[in-house]
Amino acid sequence: MIINGHTVLIPHIGYPTHAFKAPLIYNPYFAKHGINALVVPMACQADNFEPLLRALFKLGNTQGALITMPHKVTAVGVVDEVLPAAAIAGAANAVRLGPQGQLQADMFDGEGFVRGVQRKGLTLQGKRALVVGTGGVGCAIAASLAAAGVAHLSLFDLNAASCQALAQRLLTHYPQLEVRTGDKDPAGFDLVVNATPMGMNQGDPLPVDTSRLNAATFVGEVVMRTEMTAFLLAAQARGCRVQVGADMLFEQIPAYLEFFGLPSTTAQELRAVAQI
Repeated sequence: MIINGHTVLIPHIGYPTHAFKAPLIYNPYFAKHGINALVVPMACQADNFEPLLRALFKLGNTQGALITMPHKVTAVGVVDEVLPAAAIAGAANAVRLGPQGQLQADMFDGEGFVRGVQRKGLTLQGKRALVVGTGGVGCAIAASLAAAGVAHLSLFDLNAASCQALAQRLLTHYPQLEVRTGDKDPAGFDLVVNATPMGMNQGDPLPVDTSRLNAATFVGEVVMRTEMTAFLLAAQARGCRVQVGADMLFEQIPAYLEFFGLPSTTAQELRAVAQI
């Protein structure tokens, strides 16, 4: 890749940066297609985030910024405009300049999850979904499921207040959506999502009682430490179609590229060129 006076910059802002995977996915894709853009890791601690973010967008060749921990929640409070998915999630992982020069924030974790299940053939319009876990990623997935047209959304988290707050944010943006909280029985749902850390470690309990899963239910996972978690294996044994956690990562990158106004691609190609 040649870096020159026309190179577009996409800062990847977080701390620490040693585990960042995005540069190892985006940059090989840019190099393959001759796209003069570069994702650059930038180690920024919390106190410096807002001034750094605003300073970076003073550069004429900053196309957008990727935002990761510990700044996802902070980002929604320091930009000029928060788009619906980020408002519902209460966090953002992308920032760009809007048409009037305003900083706009959006969230694509949920969009990546939704694009993945849709690409695998699940139609979400009018469907019933259960999301277990209403932390950052669970909120993002719930927001994108609502945007995709699900009719009913059940939410469960050990933190009941978190569930209730997410339900209220969803209903503010999607008043026709049926939202329930407090029950994680997976029976009768078209889609069941584990958005908790359960599955990160061997011996973790399953997020739901998988004996209650119907074979027609699609089951999705956000844990990426291992591809086929115990939860997904149990769901497969019930005859369910499944989506692994890493699919969410690769499926959201085309949405980022569209958001930043760069040539987009498919999750399959990104997997093929990635250097992770």
